[in-house]
Amino acid sequence: MQEKAKKITPQILKKLKECGEKIALLTAYDYPMALIEDHAGVEVILVGDSFGMVALGYESTLQVTMQEMLTACKAVRRGAKMAMVIADMPYMSYQPSNSLAIKNAGKFVGEANVDGVKLEGACPIVNRIKAIVDIGIPVMGHIGFTPQSLKKFGNYSVRGKSKKEIEKLIMDAKALEDAGVFSIIIECVVEGVANKIKKEVGVPIYGIGAGNECDGQILVVHDMLGLFPGFLPKYVKKYAELSGTIEEAVKKYIQEVKLGEFPDEEHSYH
Repeated sequence: MQEKAKKITPQILKKLKECGEKIALLTAYDYPMALIEDHAGVEVILVGDSFGMVALGYESTLQVTMQEMLTACKAVRRGAKMAMVIADMPYMSYQPSNSLAIKNAGKFVGEANVDGVKLEGACPIVNRIKAIVDIGIPVMGHIGFTPQSLKKFGNYSVRGKSKKEIEKLIMDAKALEDAGVFSIIIECVVEGVANKIKKEVGVPIYGIGAGNECDGQILVVHDMLGLFPGFLPKYVKKYAELSGTIEEAVKKYIQEVKLGEFPDEEHSYH
């Protein structure tokens, strides 16, 4: 008799790390995609603030709002039964104060029923993370390149190129672990840096453009399915080219409508 799959929790993620089993994380922003990913076996679904760019057409992640993120999280939660669903806290939903961070993290858990939240950055927001963890909400950290700090960084450059940068990343990871995060995403760092960080912290390390030594990998689902026509970073591998397939289907539909071929007898009521 096949063992029933277990709902993914921070405790299960830690056990998988200890066993050396890597996990797959993906983003999702709606019910159908969450349903597919959950059924396929994705362990962690991140409702990323990338939602603003790939689904809403914003120029960056900075424009996406709490209400937009809550709507997306509710849809994903309805589709994902076994995967752990993490909400990306949008820009300025946690930075101003601990009280605002707690209030908005509580909205994601209370209204959207997610399993945890993700905050970008380390030392400047460690107090925010600890405050959220202290009220019982699991927090995922995020270091390296952090999209919400794009205006500060000025570009999408790779981190960890110098000894000073590597030391800063290790310090950030330690600070996040001390604050109580259950895992850390590392984005856009030089290969090998993740392994140095793993030697210094005990929580799972998940990479996006951080090499193959992480405890798991995450990608934006629109990127890996070939659905998003915009700029794609070097680390993105396309597992499908669905935009072309969808466009051809739409063109065929348009043609059949204009020629009067659709609907035909098979697709009409009698």
